[in-house]
Amino acid sequence: MSHGSQPQVDNNRAMSIIAVLLCPPLGIMALISANRVNPLLREGDYAGAQAALATSRKWSRPGVIVGLALWTIGCVCCAVLVTVLGVHVLK
Repeated sequence: MSHGSQPQVDNNRAMSIIAVLLCPPLGIMALISANRVNPLLREGDYAGAQAALATSRKWSRPGVIVGLALWTIGCVCCAVLVTVLGVHVLK
């Protein structure tokens, strides 16, 4: 526990980094908010830390979902090009 009575808050940094790797525009927003959580906790602003965490989650979840969807679509398109059209990617 931090500051005696204040519970520790997860800063959502790991999911934000994954979102940055999968979908940078949304992930960067999530990472900026995640980086604000710990300083706010050190200042004793528990409500502000909770708000920054909520904002980070608001950006990181869609970032991961959109990123995974785009990567999946990209892989399917490559597979179609290779199998159906006979495109040789690696010659």
